[in-house]
Amino acid sequence: MSAEYGADQIQILEGLEAVRKRPGMYIGSTSARGLHHLVYEIVDNSVDEALAGFCNTIDVQINHDNSITVKDNGRGIPVGIQKKAGIPAVEVVFTILHAGGKFGGGGYKVSGGLHGVGASVVNALSEWLEVRIYQDGKIYQQRYERGKVMYPLKVVGECDPSVHGTEVSFYPDKEIFEETVFDYDTLKIRLRETAFLTKNLKIILRDDREEKHERTFHYEGGIREFVTYLNRGKVPLYDQVIYCEGMKDGVYVEVSMQHNDSYTENLYSFVNNINTPEGGTHLTGFKNALTKTFNDYARKNKLLKDSEDSLSGEDIREGLTAIISVKISEPQFEGQTKQKLGNSEARGAVDSIVSEQLTYFLEQNPAVAKSMLEKSILAQRARAAARKARDLTRRKTALEGMALPGKLADCSDKNPERCEIYLVEGDSAGGSAKDARDKSTQAILPLRGKILNVEKARLDRIYGNAEIKSMITAFGTGIHDDFDITKLRYHKIIIMTDADVDGAHISTLLLTFIYRFMPELIKQGYVYLAQPPLYKIEKNKRVWYAYSDAELNDILKEIGRDSSNKIQRYKGLGEMDAEQLWETTMDPERRILLRVTMDEETTSEIDLTFTTLMGDQVEPRREFIEANAKYGTLDI
Repeated sequence: MSAEYGADQIQILEGLEAVRKRPGMYIGSTSARGLHHLVYEIVDNSVDEALAGFCNTIDVQINHDNSITVKDNGRGIPVGIQKKAGIPAVEVVFTILHAGGKFGGGGYKVSGGLHGVGASVVNALSEWLEVRIYQDGKIYQQRYERGKVMYPLKVVGECDPSVHGTEVSFYPDKEIFEETVFDYDTLKIRLRETAFLTKNLKIILRDDREEKHERTFHYEGGIREFVTYLNRGKVPLYDQVIYCEGMKDGVYVEVSMQHNDSYTENLYSFVNNINTPEGGTHLTGFKNALTKTFNDYARKNKLLKDSEDSLSGEDIREGLTAIISVKISEPQFEGQTKQKLGNSEARGAVDSIVSEQLTYFLEQNPAVAKSMLEKSILAQRARAAARKARDLTRRKTALEGMALPGKLADCSDKNPERCEIYLVEGDSAGGSAKDARDKSTQAILPLRGKILNVEKARLDRIYGNAEIKSMITAFGTGIHDDFDITKLRYHKIIIMTDADVDGAHISTLLLTFIYRFMPELIKQGYVYLAQPPLYKIEKNKRVWYAYSDAELNDILKEIGRDSSNKIQRYKGLGEMDAEQLWETTMDPERRILLRVTMDEETTSEIDLTFTTLMGDQVEPRREFIEANAKYGTLDI
């Protein structure tokens, strides 16, 4: 062994070098997600000022050079000398890890910023960062490059004494990030959510690049309006949005909820404005309170007979949209990424406040209470029917003799990592795919017609649907409470539909089913969309395939446009023979697959999109199509 391992090999990473060396530890990743996280870190600092009651406007701008400017009208970061460090407090905030006003000392009661590393991490991962502070009639400025101070804090001008706040501009470092172009829509979703969660805070988002955009988010009703926004593609069961608010054991609790006519529950929980996709103690407290209060009311008012079973939490939450937001001075999260709250006091606080205020609401609104409970009792009956159907669909072992679906052409390899299943529309395409496939690793499941739209159906109908049953049985994971990812038989679930409107609709129906009943498959990256070609071009016995109109134009430019070109537009997979289907769409060496992904931080928007597209309300769907269908081409 020639490599030495002595005291000199132990590296000490000074200051922000640690962040540049291991950025993923601090912002999760260096992909587009991590890039946008930089903006949220700076915005969260401004939101903390708003939560403390000192700021009511935050201005976020994507500048023409793709840098970001975040400006607020809070108190401004202190400019005085921090005694321990011997440098201005603002410099401490931007250059020293684990420094900030959120570790006690009375500056903030609650905060959402990440472990006290937010501002310094953004600075470390930026080519340059400039901070301006407006305080006491003066404008202070300091610049940093890759985390290093360029000049001491200095006064660069004067301002009206009534003007105060902080302005931070930064440009993400190309050496660190794979992608450095900010996406307006990604920022819009997150900032809208932040404005909903902070009553009366105005957030302005501007995009100063080629396609100019500007949106203002300002919601006086806070999370009440959030529920209304999320329910806009559905029909509410009652007009009021139920709102509970209170303080207990140092935990400030806000809850708003409303039932709608759908069959899915949408619960979103937040701590200090940070989304907790995995829930935690605050969500448990809410569920307990809901189940207990509803059952007590139903028994007391004889809506449930003594002989009948109590309603389960799932029955009561069918068609419920709810926001649970808590503010805690010392939040304890399980895991580095803050996805689950661990504070035990949050459970008791949410349970107590929701139980008390929901009981008052039900007593005062008997007609609303009755409509909620009628829906829950119907859900209970449907669930019992679904349970029976589910027991029949569960994949039994070979000994118990339940075979795989008859239509499934399974593969011979039994290692899920190597296996993939194609969901194909119709028997004709299914026939070509069965002939084309690699029998050892590729399974084919043909689906007849358009599958059931699960957004508009109760569980018992879903379990009774033959196509859905076939998929559940083929995948092997079960659904809902029975879901077990370790039993997945194929590590690639590939949706392969025609490249036309009907094909797109079938893909959306399939994605709706997977997202609502097996979301883990999407989260873990097992779901894909096949990309069949749109055109086949033949010239002098040579063949090309084009997957878009732009690609077709490029090929024609290359080979020349003349009468010897034979161009075929594929209307559907059934037009391809097995050989063509294999070389264009199924051959692992040459095919194009799009992986379906989801960002857990924006599940509320994903839910809303599915509801808008697949629900009953026409108006929100029309708006969605008008906003997003700019690039469609008419195929006549």
